[in-house]
Amino acid sequence: MTEFSSAHPIAIDPELIGEYPAMTKSGGGYFYDDVLEYRVWVHPHAGGEDLHDGDDYYYAFVTFEDAAEFSDETPGAERPLVLVRQFESINEPTPGVFEHYTDERITEWRVEWLADSKRTETSIPDFLKGHGH
Repeated sequence: MTEFSSAHPIAIDPELIGEYPAMTKSGGGYFYDDVLEYRVWVHPHAGGEDLHDGDDYYYAFVTFEDAAEFSDETPGAERPLVLVRQFESINEPTPGVFEHYTDERITEWRVEWLADSKRTETSIPDFLKGHGH
């Protein structure tokens, strides 16, 4: 088994990198359970190689550092995003209205949102108590 080290959480199952759906939710939820992969989206209209008739595409990585290096070296590439799985999360249907959401969801996040966002047993109850629930 390959050893990985990273300043950010490492993908939970390296065997599944690149196997998750391309189209997912974007953002939200406040907490995550698992990091599934890091993604670098490439845009042909922004100078990326055209591999799919002008459509955007992504490359998936186990670690943030590998994704960031690829992003830095690839024309038309965005900064890395992280694909996370949430077994429970916070829904905010309108600004300032928070709900405990218990359906699994997969969503792309900005990498910096990972800091202090790993869900624990008390994360959601504590969040809701602090927001008037």
